[in-house]
Order: sequence, then structure tokens, then C-alpha cells
Amino acid sequence: MNYRGVLATLTFNLVITAIAFTAVVVLFLTTAGIFGAGPLRHADLLAAEAALPYGWLGVLAAMHFGLWFYLGIEGTTQAAEEVRSPARALPFGTLAGVMTLAIAATLTWYVCAGLMPWEYLGQSGVPLFDAARLSGSPALMVFLGIGTLFATLASANGCINDASRAWFAMGRDRYLPGWFGAVHPKYRTPYRSIIFLVPIALIFALGAPLDQVVTFSILSGLLEYTFMPLNIILFRRKWPLDTIKRGYEHPFHPLPAIVLLGLCGLAFFAVFLGYGTQLVAMITFYIVVSLWFHFWRYRFVNRGAQFTMPWPKPRGY
Repeated sequence: MNYRGVLATLTFNLVITAIAFTAVVVLFLTTAGIFGAGPLRHADLLAAEAALPYGWLGVLAAMHFGLWFYLGIEGTTQAAEEVRSPARALPFGTLAGVMTLAIAATLTWYVCAGLMPWEYLGQSGVPLFDAARLSGSPALMVFLGIGTLFATLASANGCINDASRAWFAMGRDRYLPGWFGAVHPKYRTPYRSIIFLVPIALIFALGAPLDQVVTFSILSGLLEYTFMPLNIILFRRKWPLDTIKRGYEHPFHPLPAIVLLGLCGLAFFAVFLGYGTQLVAMITFYIVVSLWFHFWRYRFVNRGAQFTMPWPKPRGY
């Protein structure tokens, strides 16, 4: 594939994300009192007994929702084959995405917690739009309505974009049926994977409760993040520093992997506190899928394509 296939969809995502991000910044500037008295009332909330209505256990139970803001950043690597310079574009895109999300998430929490009581905020499906309604400005309410819509579209478009590339890669190596590994003859995109995933995304978006969709996505991401540090530790053991040439060597290995593993454990416990049934259902689902792959699908995998790097045999093999 080439970079033209992904350029249009990511440019569209950039534009609507920029509009949504601008809406969040405008809401903050309008309500924070920078240009005069603002409606935010953080001081009253902190002085009230309901500042932490469920104590620090409630903070821990909400930890996994913080992951939602950053879930999918790792999906930038799925476009590695479709950019002109992966070595330049991927680090820049990843860091730019993390900074954008960090700023937007902080502003969202600050404004929404300052405008809405916790009883309402905990059940709000569109907190930014509700915050704009409470600001008393009709123009701001319309702008945030558009921003909320664009943010939703950007999230859905990004999920379909990176998920379709993942399905394409697995189809190409026969982890999934090879049908998903087809590339469009003109646009050079994994069009079959995209067409297959769009109705699935619509079903989840229109037919499932938002918190359930968010929780399942978070749990799937948590599994990925849990396997990631384990694989990093195993990789270093199988190919020590003196066996292959590395583009980067982390000076504090394996400390970052251990920290990530600990955070994942806390997040799983946080999910259990509020969504224990979904946690059990998700684990059961992935166990069944793993058994299906091990006993049936793996026989069709293109095993010769799994190890194409000119590396020595891993230590212990």
C-alpha cells in the first residue's frame, strides 16, 4: 500500500478533530473567568462533603475511564506502511496525539466538574454539550454540539482506520481469512476490512449503551497493554543487547514495562469494581477466541512470513 490511501481519511480526521478541540478550548476560555466572572465553582465543590462522594476508592474505580481518552494512540503504527517516512511520521503523530488528548482531557474534566454536580456528571452521555448548556450561551451550546458530533465522528473514523489496518495485516499473514488482506486496485486501501468493520461500528454506536461500548473497548485495550510489557521483557531475554542491532535502547529497562504492568493490574481492579460482569464476559470471550485460534485457525497461518528478519535464533530455541 502507499500513503495516498490513508491521506484522505486522516486529513478528514485532522480537520474534524481540530474543530472539536477548538470547541473544548473555547468552552474553557468562556467559563473559566479569564475574561471576567465565570460560572465555574470548583471552590464550592472542594469545600463540600461531596468533593469525593465515594472516597479514594471511587477515584480508583473511575481509573479505567481515564484510559478512554488515550485508547487508540498505539493505532498510529497501523498506518506505518501508508506514510512516506514512518521514522519521521509515526513518532511525530504519536506525540502530537498524546499532547492533544492530554490537553483536551484536562480541560474537559476541569470545566465539566466545575459546572455540573457529580450526581449528574456521572450519568451524562455528552458532558461537554451539557456543560455548554449550563454556561448560558446559546452560541456556545451550538458550537459544542457541533464539536461533540465531530469528536464522535473522529473517534469512530480513527477506530475504523486502525482496526481495518490490523485486520488487513492479520488477513495478509492468514491469522484471519485472506479475504481481509485484499487491497483496492485504485485507492490502495484495505477496502474489504473497512467495509466489513463499518457496519459493526454502526451497530455498536447506535444499538449498544455507551458505557458498555466504552468498557469493552477499554478492556480490550487493557489486554493489549498487559501483553505489551510481558512481550517487551521476553523480547529482551530472547534477543539480548549484543545479539541484534537496535534502533533504540531504553536505559531503564525493564522498569517502564513493570510500571505499565502494575497500572494495568490497577485498571483491571478498577473495572471489576464497577463492571465486574463485563470483565468476566470479556475474559470468557477472549478465552473462547484464543482456543478457536489455537485449535483451528493457526493451521492456516502463513508461518514462513512470521520470521522474516535476518536475526539469529532467539536464546533458548
